[in-house]
Amino acid sequence: MDTKRLEEAANKKMTRRDALKLAGVGGIGLLLGAGGMKTFFPATSTAKQAPPAPSSVDGTIPFYGKHQSGITTPMQDFICMGAFDLTTTSIDDVRKLFQSWTSAAARLTEGKSVDDESENPHLPPVDTGESMGLGSMRMTITFGLGASFFDERFGLAGKRPAPLVDLPRFNSDEIRKEWSGGDIVVQVCANDPQVAFHALRNLARIARGKAVLHWLQDGFQRTSAADPSGSTPRNLMGFKDGSNNPQVSDAKVADEIVWAQTEDNPAWMAGGSYMVMRRIRMRIEVWDRSSLDDQESTFGRHRQSGAPLGKSGEFDELELDRKDSAGKPVIPATSHIALAHMEGKIKILRRGYSYSSGMDVKTGQLDAGLLFICFNRDPRKQFIPMQQKLASVDQLNEYITHVGSGLYACLPGANEGGYIGDKLF
Repeated sequence: MDTKRLEEAANKKMTRRDALKLAGVGGIGLLLGAGGMKTFFPATSTAKQAPPAPSSVDGTIPFYGKHQSGITTPMQDFICMGAFDLTTTSIDDVRKLFQSWTSAAARLTEGKSVDDESENPHLPPVDTGESMGLGSMRMTITFGLGASFFDERFGLAGKRPAPLVDLPRFNSDEIRKEWSGGDIVVQVCANDPQVAFHALRNLARIARGKAVLHWLQDGFQRTSAADPSGSTPRNLMGFKDGSNNPQVSDAKVADEIVWAQTEDNPAWMAGGSYMVMRRIRMRIEVWDRSSLDDQESTFGRHRQSGAPLGKSGEFDELELDRKDSAGKPVIPATSHIALAHMEGKIKILRRGYSYSSGMDVKTGQLDAGLLFICFNRDPRKQFIPMQQKLASVDQLNEYITHVGSGLYACLPGANEGGYIGDKLF
């Protein structure tokens, strides 16, 4: 590069996206988590600049439609997810809350402020303002109802859908109340952590007097800028997570696996889905001392490629009956993928994110793991039997503990002029 071009490059104003590329998404990102805990995103190397981000990084995903977005939508880079407890006992208040949330969510997903400002300098701003100028960043906002929403408070007990059951206790569960349940769950996903946090913060602001946050968790995966190919993300154990996800871009597959159908549900729930949330704490320090052989045996996959043991490609077909020269299964029967395969008869749509909530001050160890999220048509026939099998003999249980849990009925989408949940209310 000649001197003139060097000077032009040096004088060129660096955009926010340029800075993110050069810093590997900022070195260490920071969000405010539940209970004031700070969540740190691991630094990535700056030795090699990431490829240019695809144009879809800051695109807009429509809020209105037959189904809510954020379910079969390709995963964004960050999540900010929270559950609310209702403080009102008025069904009219709840209806107005969902109307206000719908209006705000439609604007936020377009990259707009939560509402028009009054321009009165003597009043607080309508919008908190921290995402001004950042765009929509492919943000989606998804709403779901917990079983407690259908108790005696609002006269809706008779409308509780049968698949919205109380999850049973699974082996090795250490479920904590402060990370579980909630009347309403809100999942915000976006390609920018500040955009995602801004949305949930403003929805919580709108809810004042009607609902309060019960738990809040943010999470991350590899960024679109760092990996424009869209490869399967890796969890904090270093293994690819979600290789066997169903291809829900096929509407027939999505109907079979994800979307609630009228034969199983009340009419108001048709076109919705059931979300399972599990906050899974990883014993990272123990895992890091395990040999590579043990780690690969635990998952049933090669760490580098993500391929099933004995294969070379991530998406190669599983051969669970294949034996090695000594007559032992190449993929152990108690490995994670062998058990989760469920003989190919049961599938769920995974949408998990890694999380890091700093340090556990009691143990001095990292408080980090997986914010496991999945969607299914009927958790009684999909997630629950799968998790019961995994909880019984999965080798991975030696390294993980489920500390948070929730099952939510994600409402069908809303049409313009309507609002989320209008068919229920």
